[in-house]
Amino acid sequence: MRVFCASIATETNTFSPLRTDLSDFTQSFYAPPGSHPETPTLCTGIFPELRRRARGGEIELIEGTATWAEPGGLVNAKTWHHLRDEVLGQLRAALPVDAVLLGLHGAMIADGCLDCEGELLKAVREIVGPNTKIGASFDPHSHLSEKRVMNADVITVFKEFPHTDFVEAGEACVDLTLRAARGEISPHISVFDVRMMDVLPTSQDPMRGFVDKMKAFEAAGEALSISTIHGFMAGDSPDLGAKIIVITDSDAAHGDDLAQALGHELFSFRGRARPEFLEPLDALNKAQALCGSSNKPVVIADVWDNPGGGVAGDSTILARAVLEQGLQNVALGTIWDPMAVRLCQAAGEGASLELRFGGKTSARAGNPIDATVEVLKIVPDAVQSFGASIVPLGDSAAIRVDGLEVVLNSNRSQAFSPDLFTNMGIDIDEKDLLIVKSTNHFHGAFAPIASHILYAAVDGPYPNDPRINGYRSLKRAIWPLVENPHEIVSSEQQIRL
Repeated sequence: MRVFCASIATETNTFSPLRTDLSDFTQSFYAPPGSHPETPTLCTGIFPELRRRARGGEIELIEGTATWAEPGGLVNAKTWHHLRDEVLGQLRAALPVDAVLLGLHGAMIADGCLDCEGELLKAVREIVGPNTKIGASFDPHSHLSEKRVMNADVITVFKEFPHTDFVEAGEACVDLTLRAARGEISPHISVFDVRMMDVLPTSQDPMRGFVDKMKAFEAAGEALSISTIHGFMAGDSPDLGAKIIVITDSDAAHGDDLAQALGHELFSFRGRARPEFLEPLDALNKAQALCGSSNKPVVIADVWDNPGGGVAGDSTILARAVLEQGLQNVALGTIWDPMAVRLCQAAGEGASLELRFGGKTSARAGNPIDATVEVLKIVPDAVQSFGASIVPLGDSAAIRVDGLEVVLNSNRSQAFSPDLFTNMGIDIDEKDLLIVKSTNHFHGAFAPIASHILYAAVDGPYPNDPRINGYRSLKRAIWPLVENPHEIVSSEQQIRL
């Protein structure tokens, strides 16, 4: 059995002041055919599993390009066309194939193309024809279009947020697609539009129980696969919002019923699934009250200045508040500032210098901080871990300003792991407070080392309220723009009848 695989992935914040081009892909991750590392990246969980199957003699594997850009702003058209045509050309050269596996994110939007993944899947289908099986793995913070569903045989989505199961989702996609290619199953994809846009962390109820229920249904044979698309509120897409995917073995009626039941249950979580979001000063005050209650640090997540959501990650608002309050034993990671890193490199470890850092890309991310800093450590090509994945931070510097230690990085990245700090020589065991820029992906690795976790909703460049984001492409009724969109849909259907 001949199998082709490839990956083009990024998450596009269409409101971001940033823009994304080919250099963002090559800087974050770019692997030409055959050069993908043994460890997976967030959207390439299919690669190690397919290689394992190939080594076992089950398939003949033809690898295409695998590339990922850190979430950012609109992808320019030239970059999108270049990457799309590169992969499609590799596929044409690989023909004939029995199956195609694609590692995608699902929230990529380019100038002139609102549905990059849908366009890619449609083009793949046109090349391989109706009999070749196509599988795709998605991030839940994506936009599920009809074009994607119509052109794929299998779609799997990470169930967890934080995305600790991205490898398992890739493995499930491979397994179901190969089974379909061998004729062992005939997958049918059922989709229910939940018509809701909310923050849905699975590290706490009600989403924790909902994910466990999906897994239990799969284990009981109710479906081959069940997935939840959460949606990505910073992407102005006509398909914005949550959706349920149920894949059955030729049982459309059961799949449709199960998707609808799970979808209405998910809709009932609206407005109560997210953790408590605190105002910045309230978060710092609460953290101070909690410090000392344990020998572990308190962790504050700066949820909206999250590079994983496509913003720069150079907000200084919390850092400035820490300095103004004179807090001690605090570490913050990261502030994206390649220029400041370069100046620290030139000064060298142990140097003291006047440095301006942060606050460069948005008027809403706070002013730059001007301070005398001590350069604690310089690390070329620094990294952090995210499960089995290695995440590049680029050249990085750890600096100290009064009681605050800050990791400055050259490659934008949200916080995934405590080794973000320890790789830069910062002893987190000595810290009372850690501040990380992430919405929830930090949770899996930081929870074991934290006494408490707080979420600070620092308003800034991220479009964090769907009610006022000003979507132009969204035409469907969804919550919270509409209180009960399902009543509207039901009324419209009755009128048509």
